[in-house]
Amino acid sequence: MGVRLKFNLVLVAVFGLGLTVSGVLSRRILEANARDEVVRSADLMMGAAMAVRTYTNREITPQLELQLMRTFLPQSLPAFAATETFSALREQHPEYSYKEAVLNPTNPRNKALDWEADIITEFRNEPQLKDFRGSRETAIGRALYLARPIRATEGCLRCHSTPEVAPASMVKLYGPVNGFGWKAGETVGAQIVSVPMTVALERADQAFRTFMTSLVMVFLLAFAVLNVALSRLIIRPIVRMARAADQVSTGSFDVPEFSATGGDEIAVLAMSFNRLRRSLEKAMKLLE
Repeated sequence: MGVRLKFNLVLVAVFGLGLTVSGVLSRRILEANARDEVVRSADLMMGAAMAVRTYTNREITPQLELQLMRTFLPQSLPAFAATETFSALREQHPEYSYKEAVLNPTNPRNKALDWEADIITEFRNEPQLKDFRGSRETAIGRALYLARPIRATEGCLRCHSTPEVAPASMVKLYGPVNGFGWKAGETVGAQIVSVPMTVALERADQAFRTFMTSLVMVFLLAFAVLNVALSRLIIRPIVRMARAADQVSTGSFDVPEFSATGGDEIAVLAMSFNRLRRSLEKAMKLLE
């Protein structure tokens, strides 16, 4: 096995190990960054929903108090305003969603689905839990969801305690069956935002492929350069010395001396070979 082959085998082994370690670490880092990006998007959506709720409660509802005495306006409810705002957003970005899922809602569209009911149950079982994150498979791919509990307040009971206490205009609009029986402090639902993970993970995969391709290209370039350097600086001088040594060993001293320039190991070897050649030539002449 030649020096070049041994050198290349070691180089390939080292690169293979480095490529494997780099690939595993870079994929983990890129996927973690992608998940962090999705989490930030979910936090931003939840913050926007809370802002809409706060604005509606502070600025819109007080302006409609007189009209609300005569007619129930769902638009005056913070939950309705937040849901409608994100419904408009979904017209351009259907992969994002926001829902105020409730176990016993007044508006049927807010009825919690099975997986949403499981989240609400989690909040009920752990009252100290302030938010809950998870992921699930959807029709458009994997999505991350962020949920926060909805707990009934004294203000909520004005509409959700009993049909007799609730505004007559609301009962007329939604009926006397759903959305009643709430108790103060009870976890009745959850705000849930869903953000697609597919786009972020695809970007992470693209970055990973680009990184690994660049790494392979760098290796191939380094492999070629190192092989050229190995051939010119080491292999060729050694081959020439080996051929000269064969000729000298048969008594042929017509081989010119090597030019030993520089101070590297090959130059030192060349000077040693030249001294050995001259010594051998003198010895042969003395024997004659």
